[in-house]
Amino acid sequence: MELHILGTASARPAGARDVSGSLLSCEDGIAVIDAGEGFQIRYAQQRKRLKLHTPTGSLRAARIDVVCLTHGHLDHTWGLLPWLQTMSLDRRTRPLLIVGPTSTEVLDALTDGRAIPESAPPAELARQMQSWHSLGATSTQLGYEVRWILGDVQADSWIELDPTSQTAAQIPSLPQPQGWRHVNIVPLATTHTVPSCAWMFETKEKAGKFNRLKAAELRLTTAQQTELGQGRDITLANGESLAASSFRSAAIEPRRLVVSGDTAEQAPGIKALSAVDVIVHEATFLDDTKDHATEHLHSTATGATRTALSCGANHLVLTHFSARIKDPTVPLDEATKEDANNSLTISVAKDGDRILLGSSGQTTHLSWTGDGWAA
Repeated sequence: MELHILGTASARPAGARDVSGSLLSCEDGIAVIDAGEGFQIRYAQQRKRLKLHTPTGSLRAARIDVVCLTHGHLDHTWGLLPWLQTMSLDRRTRPLLIVGPTSTEVLDALTDGRAIPESAPPAELARQMQSWHSLGATSTQLGYEVRWILGDVQADSWIELDPTSQTAAQIPSLPQPQGWRHVNIVPLATTHTVPSCAWMFETKEKAGKFNRLKAAELRLTTAQQTELGQGRDITLANGESLAASSFRSAAIEPRRLVVSGDTAEQAPGIKALSAVDVIVHEATFLDDTKDHATEHLHSTATGATRTALSCGANHLVLTHFSARIKDPTVPLDEATKEDANNSLTISVAKDGDRILLGSSGQTTHLSWTGDGWAA
C-alpha cells in the first residue's frame, strides 16, 4: 500500500501546507481520504510529480473507487464537489462509493423520513451531502454511479442516501469498494466536536507460497497438488499421508495502515486496535497549547504518540499542524521524548510525501524535496 499525503495543515492553508486530503493506492484501486479545498489541484500536482520522477507510479482517476470522509469540517470536505464534477467532465464511468460518519440522531431522522434535526452541528456530513445533491452531485447528473453512505461508526449502523427520492434506507453493513478483494476499508470511532472517524486499510491474510519443487520431487500428480494447494491433506498409494500445511510457507499476515482525521487522543476505535503497521495521526497542537487541544478535541504531538503506543503501532506519522507550528522538528522532538522506550519510528509529514507499506510490514517515509522524493 502507498499513501500520498496531499495536505498537512489544520483548518486553513498555511505557508507550504494545504488542508487535508490523501490518497491510498493498493492493488485493488485507490481510496481518497478527505478532500479539503483545492483537492483536485493538489491531486493533479501529485500525478504530475509521479509521472516526472517515478514513471512506474500511477494515480489515475479511473482507479479511484471510494472516498472515505473522516468528518464534516470544510477543511476536510470542501474540495469534493468540484472534483466530482471534474470527473463528470472527464467522462468517468466507474462507480464511486462515498462514505462518512454521522450521529445516531441524524441516522434515525433520515431513516424515518424526517429532516435533519436542528440540533445537529452545521458541519454535519448529511447536510453537506444533501447540499451537494441539490448542486448536481447525483448519478443521473454526473453520468456515473455514486453511492452515498453514512453511518454511526460506534454502533455499526449504516444508511444509504437516495438523492432522487431524497430518502434513506438502512443497509446491513458498510459496503466495500466495488471489485476490492485484497484490502478492506474499516472505520474507527474517534472523538471530535462533530461525528468523526479514522479509516483503517487492512490487507487480508494470504496463504504462504506453495512449494512446487517439493511436490515435483515427490512426483505428485496435478490433482494431488491441487488438493494440497487448497489446504486438504492427501494419502498416497503407499499409505503415506502428506499434510497440506507442509507444502506452504508461513502465511502472509494482514497489514494495517490507519489515517486519522480530527480527534482527541486515545480515540476509542484506534485504541482498541493492536499490531498496527502505520498510523498517520493529527498533531494539531504542541504541549504548550495542550489546553486548546483538550477544549477543541484535537491532539498534541505527544497525545498522538500515546495513541500510537496504545494500539501497538510500529510507525507514527505526524500531520495536521496548526499554523502556529512553524518548525516541524518541534512536534517531532516532543513526540520522540514521549516515546521513552523508542518503541516507535516517528516521522513528520509534509505535503506531497509518500508512505510505503510493504507486504512484510516494512515502512518507508519518502519526503517530497521539490525535485523528487528522498527516504
